[in-house]
Amino acid sequence: MLIAVSSGTPAQRGAEPGGGHRAAGGRSVCLPRCAVVRRPFARRSLSSPARPPLVQTGTEHPMPDHVLITGGAGFIGSHLADELLRNGEPVLVLDNLSRGFVERNVERLKGRHGAGVEVRVCDVRDEQAVRDAVRRASFVFHLAAQVAIARSVADPAHDFEVNARGTLNVLEALRRLDRPPPLLFASTSKVYGALPDLPIERGEERYRPLCETAREHGISESQPLDLRSPYGCSRGAADQYVLDYARTFGLHAVVLRVSCVYGPPQFGNEDQGWIAHFVARAIRRDPITLYGDGLQVRDALFIEDLVDALLRARRALKPASGRAFNIGGGPGTAVSLVDLLDLLEELDGRRPVVSLAAWRRDDPRYYVSDCRAFQALTGWAPRVALRDGLRALYQWRLGVEARLGAVYADIPSSVRMDRLEAAS
Repeated sequence: MLIAVSSGTPAQRGAEPGGGHRAAGGRSVCLPRCAVVRRPFARRSLSSPARPPLVQTGTEHPMPDHVLITGGAGFIGSHLADELLRNGEPVLVLDNLSRGFVERNVERLKGRHGAGVEVRVCDVRDEQAVRDAVRRASFVFHLAAQVAIARSVADPAHDFEVNARGTLNVLEALRRLDRPPPLLFASTSKVYGALPDLPIERGEERYRPLCETAREHGISESQPLDLRSPYGCSRGAADQYVLDYARTFGLHAVVLRVSCVYGPPQFGNEDQGWIAHFVARAIRRDPITLYGDGLQVRDALFIEDLVDALLRARRALKPASGRAFNIGGGPGTAVSLVDLLDLLEELDGRRPVVSLAAWRRDDPRYYVSDCRAFQALTGWAPRVALRDGLRALYQWRLGVEARLGAVYADIPSSVRMDRLEAAS
């Protein structure tokens, strides 16, 4: 059992969303206490300086003793933490454990690496918690984010607070240090929006760019940002703040605009992790909804290749500082939704059941990452072929489903969630 605690009385904590006690096989992991603290903005007097100094002087110089990963309990963060820990580097995970199944990721990390990993159940909106976390960090991977477009539309203020304000809290915490550690921010390819200026044609099996460069290499960093949806705006704001803090305050910081990531043990849904979502529904014989005609194209990046990119970016951070790079599977893993159904039919032996729905707003017909700039700097290239990565994800999910021992349609969603968590 993992306990996400916050300030207040025990009765109050038990009533808070995400707080209290959550059963998971009768075991418990004790985690530090943090609380989201909202502080009023201070008014600046007329005699105050118009601009704060670039370096906050007079602070202590604690020796760095860990790598900090915000959002380190998530799918990407836990994979990154595991690799760092296997290489002998202590890791501090800062995560509010608000997403389903991430507590199992924490248990796996604790079980494999013991005292090498410290987990703080905190939120990037908590300024003091972020300051405490960066104080002794040798490097910061900022992965924490609200990642669902639908939720951003339903609650734009929450989306902004987590993605934009949370990132600003990380940046400000670093700026206050005399010797701030380098920062890598995981942004998203969604900052390019619907790509309305990209000429495309509809083929029999997929959409194709008419531009030869885009067709051969994908979308480069020269593509203008086109922020659509509250999610796109909050992530784009964070993306640009990181780049500007590198320019204005001299922070060593780099931005990676990451495309579609997949692999075990990912639990996806329609809004995020669509490949994992397709795999799960194909195994369960549940209908897969295709929005539009299913010919839209994305590139797929296997999780191990992304972790390799993150670590290479860390090693090359000084020459990369102040720059943004596109990271994805590239043209070699480009796949349409219909293509993926064909691959799933090969794995599963049956054609997935499909239902059609109207196009979702601002859904680009084609997005494939042009990673040549990052490859030139670091030598990185994706290595896992789509068929191989999809097979690994399928086999993992097949094992999860086999351990459930229940048909999804016949059990309540709350019970389904508990069984999934236990089976994973």
